[in-house]
Amino acid sequence: MLEKNQSPILQSDEQWKSIIRIGAVTTLLAILGTVFDILVGSTLGGDLSTTPLTAIDKFTQFKDNWLIGLYNLDLLNALTTVLMIPGYLALWATHRRTNAGYVTLATIIYYIGAAVFIAKNSALPMLDLSSKFFAATTIAQKDLLAAAGEAYLAGGGHGSPGAFAGFILLSTGSLLMAYGMLKGNVFSKRTAYVGILGNSLLFIYVVLVTFVPEIKNIAVAVAAPGGILALAWTIMFTKKLFALAGS
Repeated sequence: MLEKNQSPILQSDEQWKSIIRIGAVTTLLAILGTVFDILVGSTLGGDLSTTPLTAIDKFTQFKDNWLIGLYNLDLLNALTTVLMIPGYLALWATHRRTNAGYVTLATIIYYIGAAVFIAKNSALPMLDLSSKFFAATTIAQKDLLAAAGEAYLAGGGHGSPGAFAGFILLSTGSLLMAYGMLKGNVFSKRTAYVGILGNSLLFIYVVLVTFVPEIKNIAVAVAAPGGILALAWTIMFTKKLFALAGS
């Protein structure tokens, strides 16, 4: 029931503010998750350029350090991707009256990318296979588990062609969202340009690490500034989302 003299449009605006507020909170959690991801990589030696490539080597890494094993298979990235889903809805809500076209396309592409990326993530299945591999008592069992591990890596291991679709869709959605901000007059142009540059570098990284693995060190060098700029972009627009939700 509407209160007396309350416009349905105003009530709708209040509902959208709630969505924006939820998106701001989950995006803040995603930022904290990204910082944790960086700390794990820097303190535990999570250098993706030297990560094990075969299933058996992955199993051994899980046995030695399960946390870095999950890190190298993008579990933290999958969790932050989930947390960003309400955030992209919040970004769409802020642009729904100014530049709905670009941000709608960006949100759709990001959501498809999130679904593909999460469905193909091999971190938890590989952790389970690792424990079974070292508990196996026969060579035949170990061979079967190793083959299953190779199948998971081919379908969703970091830098594999199987993981490319999810990564590239997420990068494309983020890049389009940053471009939509540039045209939407809701966020500052500085915020938009930081997002465009950061997500462009991450887009290049995904292509290089997937199709030119022999220059993986160069790809990582591209990813570092891209990741920092993308994180800065996320912090900048999250701050604005909180302001919009409270206005």
